[in-house]
Amino acid sequence: MENPFDNNTLPDGGSKEEIVGWLRARGEERAWLFAQAARIKREHVGNSVYLRGLVEYSNRCAKNCYYCGIRRSNPRVRRYTMTDAEVIEAARYACRAGYASLVIQGGELSSTRRAREITRLLEKIGAATGNSLGITLSLGEQPRETLRAWKEAGARRYLLRVETSNPALYAKIHPNDARHDFQKRLDTLRHLRELGYQVGTGCMIGLPFQTLDDLAGDLLFFKEIDADMVGMGPYVEHEETPLYRHRELLLPPATRLDLALKMIAILRVLMPDINIVATTAMQALDKIGREKALKAGANIIMPNITPVKYRADYLLYENKPCIDEEAEQCKECLDMRVRLAGDEIRYGEWGDSRHFARRTVEKTGDEHAGNDQKHLILHALNT
Repeated sequence: MENPFDNNTLPDGGSKEEIVGWLRARGEERAWLFAQAARIKREHVGNSVYLRGLVEYSNRCAKNCYYCGIRRSNPRVRRYTMTDAEVIEAARYACRAGYASLVIQGGELSSTRRAREITRLLEKIGAATGNSLGITLSLGEQPRETLRAWKEAGARRYLLRVETSNPALYAKIHPNDARHDFQKRLDTLRHLRELGYQVGTGCMIGLPFQTLDDLAGDLLFFKEIDADMVGMGPYVEHEETPLYRHRELLLPPATRLDLALKMIAILRVLMPDINIVATTAMQALDKIGREKALKAGANIIMPNITPVKYRADYLLYENKPCIDEEAEQCKECLDMRVRLAGDEIRYGEWGDSRHFARRTVEKTGDEHAGNDQKHLILHALNT
């Protein structure tokens, strides 16, 4: 295969055909791709890994996505919503652990009540931690005014995975109704950008009916919308979902993992300075899947700091790791794993997207705008 990327210049694009070729890469070609991704990662984001303490706030969801274990119509899910006190304690733990960033994730509810609950929660977290945490929300599609209120209450980043950029495939993995509208998903991503969020998205890799052409399109979609961060990982099935009946179409787990690693590597080449997550789904298929993702170009890990009593009830897919480990156990394990991957955890730093910072500078002309900030967390430690 002819290398589409020159060793001596930074890549600034790539056709769908070229990307499909790299997704098929094996042997020396695959090794060359990973070597380029590792080099570009070092040059643009260094060997730094930033941690986002993950709080699985609620598994109550209004949606019925065909791939998701907490879909509305799954009667076997024991529903819960964490109390404000539990979330604040998790936030304080994140401060004590030096994570400096928090992700609040939950099922998609767009009610006025949910909007007010999250606004109040963000304000309480800020007060309890001295506004020392960089907060990411992952709470699905929301009205523009709700997103504005959450931004004003302290949220900095928002992760809304498109799951697939192909509308036809999107229709195969979601019900055909107003709650599962592909264009609404895209509109929400646009609103997030207009409101000043660091915008994150992502896709599943190895879905039934999905082609390499679809995956190449996903990577080009991330570049087209100028994403600041991307979280993508292998599709892992859940037996209590409609998509499970198509499991005979699935690639073997090892092949899905390899595809996910190639997707990370190619994305690092295409978008050198964005944040890329080593997702938990990688570890669901391989015990060292997240370490492999770091070597392929990822630089973000989200250790789970949800109270253990809730974790088994937030199963988006099967074989989810670490559902019975306390947060402190995860921290000790992660530090060792990241070092084995050749990287270093940057404790006490928000780890804002350098891509976001660069775009902010270009837009405003302010060389200090959007710079990553290193925060003291003494206030949080003493509260």
